[in-house]
Amino acid sequence: MEFKTDALLLRAVDYGEYDKIVTLLTADRGKIAAAMKGVKKAGAKLRFAAQPFCFAEYVFAARGSRNTVTSASLYDGFFPLGEDVTRLYAAAVVADVCDKVALEGMQTGELLVSAVSALEGICADEPLALVRFLLAALAFAGYPVEADRCPACGKRPSGRMRFSFSDGAFFCSDCLPDAVPASESTYRAVRAALGEGEATEDGIVRALRLLGAYFARQVGAEPGTLGDYLRLLRSDGQTA
Repeated sequence: MEFKTDALLLRAVDYGEYDKIVTLLTADRGKIAAAMKGVKKAGAKLRFAAQPFCFAEYVFAARGSRNTVTSASLYDGFFPLGEDVTRLYAAAVVADVCDKVALEGMQTGELLVSAVSALEGICADEPLALVRFLLAALAFAGYPVEADRCPACGKRPSGRMRFSFSDGAFFCSDCLPDAVPASESTYRAVRAALGEGEATEDGIVRALRLLGAYFARQVGAEPGTLGDYLRLLRSDGQTA
């Protein structure tokens, strides 16, 4: 049986001398694994489709539970990612998170769109691209983040505040004193990623830390690449 679908390549591992096994996030079949034969040979016509972050229409031959990529039509290779290590690490976070929240057989078109949009934003050095993606991935997984008014008192939190992992929301400090401390810059960065207001560089980094912890708590799998990305920012002299 043959089928085709839009997909983003999340990771690839060598298999034998010339082949690779790839993991793809598809629009309508969730996360799938497939063999790509001969793609390590010089001049292989599908070599491009075995590269990380390749976004293409893939055509598969399926035999039982085994899939083999037979052809692909490129949409975007996100080549600017390879020009800057910070972009590359940020893109790795996108792939890692998709790998952790997507399952085989799921309808993942919404997640695929968010991932592709994030990679486009990372290529363009959009400061909030990764925060926006993490929020979208958390919402897809069933854990949306609320960054409007305090659920307890109805006021807009300001100054020192708290974030509740159980509620996925920011609270005034006095309303939920036992929750995780959160800064106003974190709150503003999350709001900016949701489409309102502006964010500082410090707030973006703090928001990434908080969302990474929330993701690990709720999904049960820590996005280790996010820690690597934040360490890279710190080594580059950016706020972390």
